Amino acid sequence: MPVLSEQIRERIRAEFPKYPDRRAVTLPALHIVHDELRQVSPEAIREISELLEIHPAEIHDTMSFYNFFREPDRPLGKRRVWVCRSISCMLRGGEELLENLSHKWHVGPGQTSSDGSVSLEYAECLGACEGAPCILVDDECHMNVSEEDVERIVGKQ
Repeated sequence: MPVLSEQIRERIRAEFPKYPDRRAVTLPALHIVHDELRQVSPEAIREISELLEIHPAEIHDTMSFYNFFREPDRPLGKRRVWVCRSISCMLRGGEELLENLSHKWHVGPGQTSSDGSVSLEYAECLGACEGAPCILVDDECHMNVSEEDVERIVGKQ
């Protein structure tokens, strides 16, 4: 039974005309699958490789290069919170924010809470230095955040 729905396959195929060849669709395909399934399983890698007509190892190489994609043994929570660790954010409390959230949510960076509600990550830079400290919650950047702001945004107490 296929892991990728026909809708996911169509979204990947829709990327083909945007790139010079199918190999170049590897990263967009991984994002599409990860956004839908919250992980990229070995079965999904095989199915992506069939669509792109490249070896599964090439898909896995791309996936493992970026620390963004989750595999089935490390499932992604309902919300994903990235705390920026750039120098600007560090100087304005980003490291303490990460430490406090980690302690409060009982989860280390790169892990998902036991209830599956949140995955906590750190980012080397989110590119929002003017709003340090900043976080990325799913795909939305929030600047000048405090611990209370994060809890309100994420909805986790």
